[in-house]
Amino acid sequence: MNFRTRLLVGAACLAAAPSLAATPDNALVMAWNIDAISTFDPAQIGEVVTSELMDNICDPLVNFAPEEESRVIPGFAESWDVSGDGKTLTFHLHQGATFPSGNPVTAEDTVWSLKRAISLGFGNASALTDYGFTTENMDARITAPDDHTVVLTFETAYPTNLLLQAIGADGISATLDRETILANETNGDLGNAYLNAHTACVGPYSLVQWNQGEGVVLQANEEYYGETPKIPRILIRHVAETGTQRLLVEQGDVDVARDLTPDDLAALNQTDGIEIVSALKPQLIFNTMNLSRPPFDNEKVRLAMKYLIDYQGLGDTVMQYLGKPWNSFAQFGAWGALEGEEGTPFTLDLEKAKALITEAGYPDGFETTLLIGSLPWSSPLGQHLQQNAAKIGITLNIEQMANAQLFARARARDFDSIIMAWQTGIPDAHGNASRLVMNPDNSDEAKLTQYPAWRAHYQDVGYNERVEAAVSETDEAKRREMYRTLQQDWMQTGEMAIMFQTYNVAAIRDTVKDWTWNGFRTYYSVVSK
Repeated sequence: MNFRTRLLVGAACLAAAPSLAATPDNALVMAWNIDAISTFDPAQIGEVVTSELMDNICDPLVNFAPEEESRVIPGFAESWDVSGDGKTLTFHLHQGATFPSGNPVTAEDTVWSLKRAISLGFGNASALTDYGFTTENMDARITAPDDHTVVLTFETAYPTNLLLQAIGADGISATLDRETILANETNGDLGNAYLNAHTACVGPYSLVQWNQGEGVVLQANEEYYGETPKIPRILIRHVAETGTQRLLVEQGDVDVARDLTPDDLAALNQTDGIEIVSALKPQLIFNTMNLSRPPFDNEKVRLAMKYLIDYQGLGDTVMQYLGKPWNSFAQFGAWGALEGEEGTPFTLDLEKAKALITEAGYPDGFETTLLIGSLPWSSPLGQHLQQNAAKIGITLNIEQMANAQLFARARARDFDSIIMAWQTGIPDAHGNASRLVMNPDNSDEAKLTQYPAWRAHYQDVGYNERVEAAVSETDEAKRREMYRTLQQDWMQTGEMAIMFQTYNVAAIRDTVKDWTWNGFRTYYSVVSK
């Protein structure tokens, strides 16, 4: 039996076995609800779990510093330069790197990868199209003057750090193995079908197996140009039930449990051999209301829904350990975000909510449907909103489903209202302004699936103009004020009732050393046992 066969058989046993004696010394074993995974194509993925995996499979051009997430450090690019007018960004790549296939890596692969994303036109292309790149101009504006240099040319000068965060540190900048992908192209799809269940990029790990509903196996790349990962294998068991995750980590059958309730976390925090670790991340939990379906086309109804939530009460119970109350689109800690109570103006106020729906023409309430997923907080938050809505005459019929189905419904714009989460990849207010507020094209044909505003049929031309003006403002004081007023206005009129900003929380066995993460990355390659 060769190594790959042994690895796959081991993974299958890991997914199926109810209990294990111990985790292997050469593998990090995690229990995690990963039912949201649908593809491994960097041009298309949008789920938090897949994004974390891809961050450890494909190197972006630059990375976020583990100890200071707002600072960027070299990734596949060793260094970078910005022209005097701020319109040309040049990346100098590592030389001599190879893909897991053995193919050499060149700057043309990086250029092809960037242009591929634009050509495919999936939601993640917006990381580039937001800054003026199109299928018409990409050949002239994304170039490789030699085998280890990539040049991006912009029509407008943007804040340099924002470009490094939004493009350079984004998964869209991963350098893909052009030769391998094109060899597996189907009907001109640029390898999209192949990348549904494969990876082919320069980075520390490769995907060697994904069984939907069972697990994922990553294997360290032997020819990786960077520092060799300390743990050669990452084994992830799909475990949807939080109680099962708790049992597995208590028994030592997994090293890390990723989805636990506050009760689980409180109990494990008192358990010898287990540590609870957390990091505030740029992920927001919200109830999105679809403006194409009455009554959510009414601004006063949307505002009323924001007064049906006991944010602090939930924060002290359901969301203890898991998140902090937050109402603004710009996550706490982002550049340009509101501070303190400015970011949490809403409280539970049934009288105000009732008055608002009465003014909107619904004095007797209305009936609608709320979709929720399978994460630990999904059902409690949905039931809380349902119960408070009933007190003012609103009937919320809850439909619960697997996360992959939930995301599919959201991207198809097929919902009345929906509770889910969204995570930006940028520690700047523009990250979420460009997705939760901005909607450049509200047509169904646009298929802007990675714009939560588009999913909700929410488009405000005035807000679009304000977002565009703020991102190109180079005076920091003016730019910060633009975001402050935008946040305050949008909270009163927007399509979302933002409830919480979440923490990355995990229960970790004491056999695991150097678990490292921040709000934007989890760094598998530095973990040891």
